[in-house]
Amino acid sequence: MDVKISQPITVYPAHPPFTDDHILPLSHLDTDRNMNVPFRYVRAYAAANNHQHTDPFHVITTALSTALVKYYPYTGSLRRRDSDGRFDLHCTVGSGVPVIPATVDFPLSSVNYLDDADEKFIELLVPNPDQKTRLTNLLILQVTQFSCGGYTLGASVHHVLCDGLGATLFFNAMAELARGAAEVTVEPVWERSKLLGPREPARTEFPIGEFLSLDKDFLPYTGLKEEVVKERFHVKDEWLDRFKVFLHENSGSSFTTFEALGAFLWRARVKASKIPKDKEVKFAYAVNIRRVVKPPLPAGYWGNGCVPMYVQITAGDLIDKPIWETAELIKKSKRNVSSEYVHSFIDFQELNYQKGINAGPRVSAFTDWRHLGHSTVDFGWGGPVTVLPLSRNLLGSTGPCFFLPYSQASQGKKDGFNVVLYLGTNAVVDFREEMKKFGNMEYV
Repeated sequence: MDVKISQPITVYPAHPPFTDDHILPLSHLDTDRNMNVPFRYVRAYAAANNHQHTDPFHVITTALSTALVKYYPYTGSLRRRDSDGRFDLHCTVGSGVPVIPATVDFPLSSVNYLDDADEKFIELLVPNPDQKTRLTNLLILQVTQFSCGGYTLGASVHHVLCDGLGATLFFNAMAELARGAAEVTVEPVWERSKLLGPREPARTEFPIGEFLSLDKDFLPYTGLKEEVVKERFHVKDEWLDRFKVFLHENSGSSFTTFEALGAFLWRARVKASKIPKDKEVKFAYAVNIRRVVKPPLPAGYWGNGCVPMYVQITAGDLIDKPIWETAELIKKSKRNVSSEYVHSFIDFQELNYQKGINAGPRVSAFTDWRHLGHSTVDFGWGGPVTVLPLSRNLLGSTGPCFFLPYSQASQGKKDGFNVVLYLGTNAVVDFREEMKKFGNMEYV
């Protein structure tokens, strides 16, 4: 499957958003060491009959140019401060965002709207900048047009600048402008260091240090000893419902899909990876804190607005104890989410950043993409029918797990949803056997 990729063009703000070079400070959530990676994903758009003669590349780049007037930080670059090693955002007059035009000579339907397309092909639809480029081009887009008139929008966004919700605010602004709006509905808000800065004096009243390590020499997402590969599994509604009933019967508690399936997947991964039983393992997930902090963040805040939550246990306890106890641990961890937890996390970053804060090894990150509202990003053809993540680095984990809905345009399975995760090649065979147990209701 050949993707014909042309030279990128640079899209500049429609008119200069500033006249002097300047530096914008970032929040401590932005400069968390785990954020020094791009997150990459692709949206697939089916062809629309009323847009047969409209060029999506032109529509998207025109909307991008207008949106960059207010979202000009995307044109900046990241540089570390000499004083403490944190990133600052440097904004330079005359900077823009690269957009890559590409084409393929077959229809989106031939790859089932990316629902089960080959991983190598999907990778060709999304920019993948190297270490140096990702600091100077914080946002890179690729518009790939298919023979049917459908197209994909691939994005590489540096995580220091925003999280997925913040990026979606930006893409929604672009989409509004593409559909003809004169102004964006939600005005973007910066004020990173003011709204999410450390307290004076900084203090950690929540024991954040119980979940995090301090090691200047440990760099997140590096030092891998084996190749990480992508696995995809179909989870039927019937299987999930039966599992939740099993958990309730044995624990007396009700669990969400994230808590229940997350517990099973975490145990299956650790068991298949043959981690020594005396080693600590972590279950990590992010919590949106925009309405948690007091006062709440403004609607237009588009910086990193999530904090990581962790469940920590030894590999032996995770494997040997009843599965409902693991689900209970995940459920209970959510109770820690509070304004105090957020501010303690920020203050911990303030007090310990130069000591090398990290989540340590053996972290399994989980995230649920089934209800994130990606369908609102409508450039005039309707919302995307498929949205797929390509990031392999998340919350200190090189083996993230995503819960994903099936494509809205797919003629394939509609029952349940997909689980996509990354794990070491040596663990694949045993992990697949563990997942068979889920379908066969072998939970013990």
